[in-house]
Amino acid sequence: MYNWDDPLGLGKKEEAKEATIAQDVQKEVKAEEIVARAEVTEKVTPVVNHTPENTENNARVAVDPVKADDKRVVNGQTDINQLAPFKYPWAWKYFLNANKNHWTPLDINMTSDVHDFHHKLNDDERHVYTNVLSYLTTSDILAMRNIGLAVMEKMTAPELQIYQARQVYEEALHTWTYQHCIETIGLDQGEIYNRYRVVPEINQKIQIANRRLDSVLRSDMDLTNKDDLHEFVMAYIFFAAIFEGCWFYNGFSPIFSLQRRGLMKGTAEQFQYIMRDEVMHASFGIRVVKQIFAENDIKLDPKAIRDMWDESETAESSYAKYILKSPILGYNAQDHSEQFRYIANRRARSLGMEEPFPGAQCTLGWLDEQSNLRKEKNFFETRVTEYQTGGALSWD
Repeated sequence: MYNWDDPLGLGKKEEAKEATIAQDVQKEVKAEEIVARAEVTEKVTPVVNHTPENTENNARVAVDPVKADDKRVVNGQTDINQLAPFKYPWAWKYFLNANKNHWTPLDINMTSDVHDFHHKLNDDERHVYTNVLSYLTTSDILAMRNIGLAVMEKMTAPELQIYQARQVYEEALHTWTYQHCIETIGLDQGEIYNRYRVVPEINQKIQIANRRLDSVLRSDMDLTNKDDLHEFVMAYIFFAAIFEGCWFYNGFSPIFSLQRRGLMKGTAEQFQYIMRDEVMHASFGIRVVKQIFAENDIKLDPKAIRDMWDESETAESSYAKYILKSPILGYNAQDHSEQFRYIANRRARSLGMEEPFPGAQCTLGWLDEQSNLRKEKNFFETRVTEYQTGGALSWD
């Protein structure tokens, strides 16, 4: 069983064990270095932070071994191509754990969903279902681009990049999932995909995300500059804690409310798998941000943080009022918005920050249960099987 702040079960004992493993790996590297240097017959200039190239005479180039202590999340000077020794073994564990949640939308039966949508859902429920898909399709593409084009290339420790490479794949998989639902149900794809442009409440969330995330796509961003580093950290906090940690996490709940009534079960099952991914994404991002804090002298502007939470809460409340303009059985806009504030407090605590919405209540006590999915696909038998190594999530 693992909690949200430590989803891989990395307690103090585990961290101490990992530190010992890292030291052993460093000793092995030093031993290999001695052998390598003994073979060098000509004195050469050490090369750092890139793969050594041969000289005109094809002389072998000696390089200093990578030391774990020299690694940094950003602005590191070690060879980015050398995975070990790890400085961040927890990042490698995120990658290993992510591979346990392997699935594709084609493995989930959508027959009942087609019948439910066309014969059981009322107009208000179809409004909720289609608009949730409309928001999520655009958001996951945005998430994929942010990690793949803006964040990953700024990491200077390969163990971080490897998990983020998996994250890029997962965001693409999520986009495929929403497309699969839209196509299977028989919805007008052009109309659904264009809603983020024409529905103000959906567009507002997308535009906020674009503005806060596109800034780090600048080609001239230099993280050795304090202003640029501050801008990058603020964008990463928004992405991990709000975009994925709150908007995505809270965004699946309308579909889960239908599932609780025996409706749209295939869609909801896929969303459960996606939710496990997003939990890991947000947790990883928050841990990366905290590591950047530890390695750099960064002081965030409290007003900028406050404005970020308030802007996000306003957009989420407007979105909730639109998709739930008429409450559906067991779910309404007030509950959705209050749950956002409750989850926002949780994310802020994980970052070591003040709660933005003191006193916010958990209005959807069943939402965390969706993250405790204990199933994975057995692709040889094409059926659902129980996880053998994973545990249920505990969020407190």
